[in-house]
Amino acid sequence: MFEPATLEIISDNISEDEVIFPPGDILSDEPPLESDLHREQIDLLIRILKLWWRERQDFYASGNLTIYYSPNQKKSEYFRGPDFFVVLGTPKKDRKSWVVWQEDGKYPNLIVEILSSSTTAVDKGLKKQVYQDTFRTPDYFWFDPVTMELQGFHLVDGKYQEIQVTTDGRLWSQQLELYLGVYEGKLRFFTTENQLILSSEELAEQERLRAEQAEERAERAEQEIVRLREALRIQGIDLENI
Repeated sequence: MFEPATLEIISDNISEDEVIFPPGDILSDEPPLESDLHREQIDLLIRILKLWWRERQDFYASGNLTIYYSPNQKKSEYFRGPDFFVVLGTPKKDRKSWVVWQEDGKYPNLIVEILSSSTTAVDKGLKKQVYQDTFRTPDYFWFDPVTMELQGFHLVDGKYQEIQVTTDGRLWSQQLELYLGVYEGKLRFFTTENQLILSSEELAEQERLRAEQAEERAERAEQEIVRLREALRIQGIDLENI
């Protein structure tokens, strides 16, 4: 599996007041999301991946959370807030932000940006460049929840190459070993067998429908037994005496 870049720590000439951030104490500094569409999409990706990987303890998935990556370990210098990102090979625990120099120099293995009218230019330009050249994030995707535009890139020899769309309109993520595709207007994950990975609500609804269908089958079977008993009774056959 491709490993993203790690941070080279530069410690010379750093004043004490610039560096004293105890691990985990740097809060995220991301602005509010632009719309319900963006909030719901990001939340959906996080919840579904965590549910799918519920047995795993070696990843971190989050969204709209600041990534601090200053080589001088300064909060105010060099930071980005991807809409959705996944870091592999790291402890699964809650965090207030992702601070590269406190996380063994790890950057995200995958990033997804949710496009909007005010962010599209930056997401397709500056951020893509940063994720390619500085983060060296292997998989980068963007998705527009209005136009349904979905595009993905994989890092090859230090440069992003566009991921080819499958006949089903999906994009393969080497890092997640899952497909990304649009389903009912939302960006979703699909298995290698192209099966939609369900949310907890969808799984609950699926179980409810199964139980309902099983109950309906039982009722139909009971009604058929009653009908057959009545037909036999009319013919003078008493099942009790057989």
